[in-house]
Amino acid sequence: MLIIPAIDLKDGACVRLRQGRMEDSTVFSNDPVEMAAKWVEAGCRRLHLVDLNGAFAGEPVNGDVVKAIAARYPNLPIQIGGGIRNLETIEHYVRAGVSYVIIGTKAVKEPEFVAEACKAFPGKVIVGLDAMNGFVATDGWAEISELQVTDLAKRFEADGVSAIVYTDIAKDGMMQGCNVEATAALARATSIPVIASGGIHNVGDVQSLLNARAPGIVGAITGRAIYEGTLDIAEAQALCDSFK
Repeated sequence: MLIIPAIDLKDGACVRLRQGRMEDSTVFSNDPVEMAAKWVEAGCRRLHLVDLNGAFAGEPVNGDVVKAIAARYPNLPIQIGGGIRNLETIEHYVRAGVSYVIIGTKAVKEPEFVAEACKAFPGKVIVGLDAMNGFVATDGWAEISELQVTDLAKRFEADGVSAIVYTDIAKDGMMQGCNVEATAALARATSIPVIASGGIHNVGDVQSLLNARAPGIVGAITGRAIYEGTLDIAEAQALCDSFK
């Protein structure tokens, strides 16, 4: 399992939100490229970038920052989400050196777009499923749908999706532990690899994910915990690497 640092971009700065609320953000750095360098030096093997402005605007807003990080670390897998709603945007990011694009709102509202994107950019597409009480949320978490996460995940199995980033909104940014039960249940319900997101506070939360012994969980995204120092990337990754 990979420990994946999150760099959330808002107005060109690196921030963290609580439960997805744009008005409840903490700025951790005005230089996201240097923040990326910090996590790379700490030993991360993948980065998770989110264009928060883009998620609400429906189109990339912080694309130049993403491009700069990808240019600095051309051999590091980078995944980007937020405002990816068409093939042109995907092509732009792929050309910029991004390894994976995360389709969120568009995947929920137009699931057929995922198949189209996977066909055009094989191996490059991740679906982001964000949930509140098991129901999928969209539009920067502003809207809660009537779709169950597990049902929607299964719909994408034949499309060639590389992974699902699963976020429990109630846990995100709260550092109270991730929703291990729901994450493991999703991993067992679908053949698509699952990346856990939201709520990791310390190495104990990483251990809890590992203890679920759901082989489909291939990564865990962490944000506020590494910025506030309650989780050490190197320690957490070493735990994952040694887990039998």
